Amino acid sequence: MAQLPPITISSLDLIRLEALLEKQPESDAITRLENELDRANVVPPTEVPDNIVTMNSTITFAMATGKESFTKTLCYPRDMDNGNEKISVLAPIGAALLGLSVGQSIEWPAPNGKPMQVSISAVDFQPERAGDYKS
Repeated sequence: MAQLPPITISSLDLIRLEALLEKQPESDAITRLENELDRANVVPPTEVPDNIVTMNSTITFAMATGKESFTKTLCYPRDMDNGNEKISVLAPIGAALLGLSVGQSIEWPAPNGKPMQVSISAVDFQPERAGDYKS
């Protein structure tokens, strides 16, 4: 796997995600998310740059395998619904997106085990940028 890009997360997201992970059964996906949290640059929510993917951010991204772009909201599993506008942070693509900034790419294992490349083109909405620290 290629070298991982630097990531930044808010201290509030870290606290919430660590609490969520404590309740999850062990799996490769959980271990990868835990590793991402361990390597992240953690900053107070008020200091998160506005181009960073945080929890509850709506982002536009593309997969290297296709030319199609996707716009989705990165959310906690409890916030998932029957629509397809959201991605759980526990899904492989969700864990890959967390903490990236606009212009960054990451190679990440897909559910089938093959590597996928994800590139961030826009952070369309970020709670921290909007002054929402309760999401």
